[in-house]
Amino acid sequence: MIGNAQERFKTSSNAFALLTFKVLTGLFLGLTLALICDQIIDYGNISFMLVLIVTAGTLVKLSRSWTWMYMLIFNLVCVLIGLLLYMYILIAPG
Repeated sequence: MIGNAQERFKTSSNAFALLTFKVLTGLFLGLTLALICDQIIDYGNISFMLVLIVTAGTLVKLSRSWTWMYMLIFNLVCVLIGLLLYMYILIAPG
């Protein structure tokens, strides 16, 4: 009986931590896209928050069946793309 409760607690804790990680990843990605679009289009606060929330929600919805490994690989790819863009900005003329 206690072993069953411990196993359910472990599974629930793991699922909650993964969902939190997905939401934080989505918010970070949404913030990045919202800042980029804000610099390009120069829209207001409501549109900024809309882009942030829609991007985070879309990522959480798309990554529903992903495990920890897929989320870590996704974050690694996002960081590598960010570094590539940063190097492009540093090397770009003008």
